Amino acid sequence: MKKKLKTRGIIQSFFFILIAFIAINKTLVESGKGFKFLSSASLHAICPFGGVVSIYQFLSVGTFVKKIHESSFILMIIIFIIAIGFGAIFCGWICPFGTIQEWISKIGKKIFKSKHNNFIPLKYDKYLRFLRYFVLIWVVYVTAVTAKIGFSDIDPYYSLFNFWTGEVAVTGMVILIVTLLASIFIERPWCKYLCPYGAVLGIFNLFRIFKIKRNTKSCISCKACDRACPMNIKVSEVKEVRNHQCISCMKCTSEEGCHIDDTVSFTCKRRS
Repeated sequence: MKKKLKTRGIIQSFFFILIAFIAINKTLVESGKGFKFLSSASLHAICPFGGVVSIYQFLSVGTFVKKIHESSFILMIIIFIIAIGFGAIFCGWICPFGTIQEWISKIGKKIFKSKHNNFIPLKYDKYLRFLRYFVLIWVVYVTAVTAKIGFSDIDPYYSLFNFWTGEVAVTGMVILIVTLLASIFIERPWCKYLCPYGAVLGIFNLFRIFKIKRNTKSCISCKACDRACPMNIKVSEVKEVRNHQCISCMKCTSEEGCHIDDTVSFTCKRRS
């Protein structure tokens, strides 16, 4: 399992570097430098959430929202197909903004130990997690009405990879800074509470084919899987994880998350 988590780290780093390279290259090309064969690539062109916010306009008039490329629609479909099989694996393995939050959280873990990721009381936390669905509804509505990407003004992901361009709104930079600082105390705060794309992909966890399942016969209720989960899901209390917050990071199935072989696993088989 450690090998799997190492593989995940490599994949996360690859996509973070790739997105950073595309963003920087876009700026360089505009100034007459950079790699011209990638000149058409931009954050808007490779953002699958761009496809989501374009759905209404595409179905109603057959066009995309301004700045959204056809590739965003294609990526959206591909990721949706993957999510049917594996849930929100995009969030846990690919999304560069989720990755940087995770990296910063490692600092918080060293400072706060077991207190890290547990600062917000459960009675508030369980309701705050649904905020991202309100953000999703608002973003889709505003985009449908204005035919523009209004979300980019507050999007910390866009701000992270464009802060040097002068195109980033002040609100976006403020939200980016707050999110990164909050990551010291809470693991993946944006993913948990505000990410609209995470809200969309989280729905697939309810019916995905491959699920995280717990073998109740071999489980010793040590709750190591609960402590390993970055999204604070109580894996030890369910037979099958169908939580809308699961990012399929596999931490609960690793040696860190479960010390008993074949007890918590990612599978489509039935478990007892």
